Amino acid sequence: MKLKELLHAVPVKQLEGQLEVDVLSVCFDSRKVVEGSMFVAVRGVHTDGHLYVDKAIGLGAKVLLVDTLPENVSKEVTYVLVDDTAYVLGLVATNFYGDPSKELKLVGVTGTNGKTTVATLLFNLFAKLGYHVGLLSTVENKIGDRVIPATHTTPDPIALNALLCEMVDEGCDYCFMEVSSHAVVQQRIAGLRFAGGIFTNITHDHLDFHGSFDHYIKAKKKFFDDLDRFAFALTNVDDRNGSVMLQNTFGYKKTYGLKNMADFKARIVESHFDGMLLQIDGHELWVKLVGGFNAYNLLAVYGTAILLEQETMKVLTAMSEISGAEGRFETIRSKNGVVGIVDYAHTPDAVANVLDTIRNLRQPTQQIITVLGCGGDRDKTKRPEMAATAVKLSDKVIITSDNPRTEDPMQIIKDMEAGVDAKDRKHVFTIADRKEAIRAACHLAQEGDIILIAGKGHEKYQEVNGVRQHFDDKEILEQTFNEQ
Repeated sequence: MKLKELLHAVPVKQLEGQLEVDVLSVCFDSRKVVEGSMFVAVRGVHTDGHLYVDKAIGLGAKVLLVDTLPENVSKEVTYVLVDDTAYVLGLVATNFYGDPSKELKLVGVTGTNGKTTVATLLFNLFAKLGYHVGLLSTVENKIGDRVIPATHTTPDPIALNALLCEMVDEGCDYCFMEVSSHAVVQQRIAGLRFAGGIFTNITHDHLDFHGSFDHYIKAKKKFFDDLDRFAFALTNVDDRNGSVMLQNTFGYKKTYGLKNMADFKARIVESHFDGMLLQIDGHELWVKLVGGFNAYNLLAVYGTAILLEQETMKVLTAMSEISGAEGRFETIRSKNGVVGIVDYAHTPDAVANVLDTIRNLRQPTQQIITVLGCGGDRDKTKRPEMAATAVKLSDKVIITSDNPRTEDPMQIIKDMEAGVDAKDRKHVFTIADRKEAIRAACHLAQEGDIILIAGKGHEKYQEVNGVRQHFDDKEILEQTFNEQ
């Protein structure tokens, strides 16, 4: 592709070199530069791409996109000067892959909790309705039935546009994707055209990255601020910040809720461990998901389908047949009647939602035993709050390790224990080894008791000292149940 085509709609401040140069690839990682590449120097969290400009030239880069020109300019290279290379990377990636989000209906889902479930349910629903669909999620990326492993909730702009381009080439009509707050701030979705955006909720999380809750809210809101007038903006009106998301959007505004007046309304009629009876806009249907939080997720899915002009009865029928995402309130039963639940809950609010759901479903004689850890190198302020929430809503709690990453697991556990009152200590156990913690919970449980293993959900690894090793909560739970 010629450079002049690649720079379509890009706000260029200065050009040093030729517009007719051929660009064979675009990259922001200097290790991926090959002969004929455009190297985009992005200022990231851990390093600055401008430090690798000379390396990129040595590897054959013919175009450099920078926000500061180097002191020594090579005559063999074309320099493109812009204000914000992270933002422009998205525009360039969009152009390089032929603006794929223009060729299908792309819907983004943002919020603290529920993103994966909503995106996955939408993927499953539209596949059930007969469409060829794409999915970009924390758990996995999918093009139709083909699974592509996910490394980030929202991929970088180049990987993202490459995946969308594949979806277009394979005939996808829709793509449903998670949009993380990190992705918004880091401009990973710059240049994409969204048919709509969904807001689930916002609670305490990622303050290590955003610095404050206000900045976190603004990051979520920016996604809606950037929607155009042809897109819908669907928000959870029951969330206290739900209306904030719609304040400055150009998209057409729609709401959903269980409590307040909304465009799409639902209520829970009955609830059991294997599903619940919902009433949505006056229609009753049985669904395979459980809990008030999933009622919100399903209502967001229903509202989105209607806004995408699907037939109401076909949508409701398909919704009664689909399942949610892996590692989200997954239920496993032992031979002696113990109920095991694996869930990705890793924020105070998510832990509260799952435990409230369990408490509403259990019989008075059933104990709740919660196994809970917190991730290392992440927001430390939520650790004591998560432990306090688990202790308040459980009969017994085992505090354990999650993904300590580069932190000392015992220090993370101490941070969690700070949230436990002295009077509750007799109901709290500490077992640093996560496998042993899960096994201990199984041995503590009596017939009919309920075990919640929270924090990792779908993840198939544990990261210790920066090294990933195989670890699967569900697998360990099943093995222990089979041994009993």
